[in-house]
Amino acid sequence: MSMDRIEQWATTLRAEWPFRLRLRAWPVAISLLFLLCMASGLGVVVTTHMTRVQFAQLQQLEQEENQLQTEWGQLLLEEGAWSTPARIEQIATERLGMRIPDVHDVEVIRP
Repeated sequence: MSMDRIEQWATTLRAEWPFRLRLRAWPVAISLLFLLCMASGLGVVVTTHMTRVQFAQLQQLEQEENQLQTEWGQLLLEEGAWSTPARIEQIATERLGMRIPDVHDVEVIRP
């Protein structure tokens, strides 16, 4: 009985429709729409995955940057400590045996 109704519907549709309706095109169109929906869904999944991978890489690079910034700050502090006058005087005294001359050791030379 349902086949009769479908055939009746198709004949009335052909009679009332201003254009000739090709029933063979509908399965192709529906299949095409289904494939487009599947491709769109796959695109969303791939885009989401790539976004997560790139976000993980960004977090790793930011962590490395923070470590390098910390190390750079420590190096700047060490550089400042190495170039202080007190440090230079200490090294001159210990390694080179240098000292500030006593008043009696100073000799003034006039031109």
